[in-house]
Amino acid sequence: MKNRYIASFEAAQIAEKQIPQFKAGDTVKLGVEIKEGEKKRIQLFEGIVIARSGNGVDATFTVRKIGANSIGVERIFPLYSESLKSFEVVRKGRVRRAKLHFLRGLKGKAARIKELKK
Repeated sequence: MKNRYIASFEAAQIAEKQIPQFKAGDTVKLGVEIKEGEKKRIQLFEGIVIARSGNGVDATFTVRKIGANSIGVERIFPLYSESLKSFEVVRKGRVRRAKLHFLRGLKGKAARIKELKK
């Protein structure tokens, strides 16, 4: 059970950030702030959400993209992080699982996810 002061602080953090609805299988484009010495810049990271976990302020999600030379790159992002500057859902995926860790073993066309059509 959380202290009411901590709960109100966490509620204030959640209220100020606008996060679109997304789930595992969706392709997202994230603008991540990177600090290099004194400079700050925003780098885009686009990939498939393979997992979500946690709730409230502690929520995280894992994004996987295929980098150079067909090497998979995964990053775990806190949902309400200050370093996430932009968040866009590029396409919705049609999946039947909440965790898509099986994509780690697939390559090329086998690793594609069908798009959800409405």
